[in-house]
Amino acid sequence: MDKTKSIELLNTAVADELYAVHQYMYFHFHLDDLGYGPLALLFKRTAIEEMMHIELLAERILFLKGDVELVPGAEVQKIHDAEKMLIKAVEMEQQSAADYNKAALACAANADSASKQIFEGLVGDEERHFDQYDKQLDNVKRFGASYLALQSFGRGEGEGGPASAG
Repeated sequence: MDKTKSIELLNTAVADELYAVHQYMYFHFHLDDLGYGPLALLFKRTAIEEMMHIELLAERILFLKGDVELVPGAEVQKIHDAEKMLIKAVEMEQQSAADYNKAALACAANADSASKQIFEGLVGDEERHFDQYDKQLDNVKRFGASYLALQSFGRGEGEGGPASAG
């Protein structure tokens, strides 16, 4: 096994996850400010899960005697429209799932089964995130501003809505 290749793939994933944390927290702050609590909470919960992914990846990098590079893969995009936020999130999750599938195959070819399993687990999480954001995007497209307006009335954390699903 060439540890260098695995460490490189794992650090690329750390960069991707760190970018997702930053982007999703940015979305969370702005959606919360607009009064879209359930959707804001969905982004916050996803960001927290992405932080746990970083921890998992970092532990593997350190086990392989590498150094964790905590550099985001991209800069936060300053998007303030809820529908455009969801479009961005769907794109990010699709790309991550595709990238992690490729990384899993590369780790398998490099005889690094443990890293392969980590990437396979991440694929499942990213596909679940994709599904959550895609459903919300579909609702926004079908019901428009009415769907978002309903989120700002009478619904607190844990009272149902999009953030409590999943």
